Amino acid sequence: MRRIALVTGGTRGIGAAIALALKKAGYKVAANYAVRDDVAKEFEQATGIPSYKWDISDDEACKQGTQMVAEELDGPIEILVNNAGITRDGAMHKLPTEKWATVIDTNLNSCFFMSRAVIDSMREKKFGRIINISSVNAQLGQLGQTNYSAAKAGILGFTKALARETARRGITVNAIAPGYIETDMTKRMPEDILMKIIEGVPVGRMGKPEEVARAVVFLAADEAAYITGETLSINGGQYME
Repeated sequence: MRRIALVTGGTRGIGAAIALALKKAGYKVAANYAVRDDVAKEFEQATGIPSYKWDISDDEACKQGTQMVAEELDGPIEILVNNAGITRDGAMHKLPTEKWATVIDTNLNSCFFMSRAVIDSMREKKFGRIINISSVNAQLGQLGQTNYSAAKAGILGFTKALARETARRGITVNAIAPGYIETDMTKRMPEDILMKIIEGVPVGRMGKPEEVARAVVFLAADEAAYITGETLSINGGQYME
């Protein structure tokens, strides 16, 4: 029986590439999204991957959404990819509280809500893969992104703590910290700023969503059972530990 994988923010950008890569690897995949019904519909038609709409910053919505996926895909969710994220940039001395809270809720609290929604079934089955998508800016920090950098750094601590809690239950929890990847988010950046960032990347280019997706497929595999609590950086050498 094929394992079931759920990708949040899975109909666009990195999430769409992850969902498609998991499907190609043989998983039964569902993609969550929050906005853009038109994009989700196009994604479904192009990939055959079902999409489900709910707000991942809402605890109850996460419980109901994951239950719906499990029922319709006929089995428990065994691979969870917490990918969805947003930016609301601004210098901290000008940053409204709402922009801070929205980013923390969507990027960090959602990892807790989504993971808690599936952890019992993973513990019961003694198998699970939770893969959290962080960011190079969690490791480096970034001007105008105290909210985003804090949320993405929080994901790294969350990953390590949950990995320790679940290791004896056959559940691995890992993070991936992408650098600057070719997505709608980076396309919205001013070109002069983006070019300066690329100049600081040793490989001299932005990454591709598929390069992140391949790492997710690796960590999701049964054979990756001895890797947990780790952060895999995919940033072209922009940040090296």
